[in-house]
Amino acid sequence: MPAIQLTFNQVLNSSVQIGDIAYSVPTNGLDIFNISNMDNVIELGPIETIEIGPPSVITVNYPANNVPSNNGQTNFIMFSKDNTVNMSSILGYYAEVKLVNKSRSKIELFSISSQIDNSSK
Repeated sequence: MPAIQLTFNQVLNSSVQIGDIAYSVPTNGLDIFNISNMDNVIELGPIETIEIGPPSVITVNYPANNVPSNNGQTNFIMFSKDNTVNMSSILGYYAEVKLVNKSRSKIELFSISSQIDNSSK
């Protein structure tokens, strides 16, 4: 698949990763976008490389028939994560946590918590 490079003068979102899917939405002249009609959202493809800048550059592989056209407009670029990989829950029957204080001064731990759901029944 061909590659497209997206260049950003702003700082990238800190959670963007290689493998995330990039999307493009055209904006109007006031940089306002509307995703109430999903026909406006164009899937660009998986993010292959990320160069932290400024300027920051993201390389995306996309199908040749899916080339976005901006017609002189700016596009809002967003991304989504693969939810089979980026789960927010702990899987398995137990979890182990190690807390390390790397400072030379004494600290006090106020609270530790977790969410546990019984999922094996």
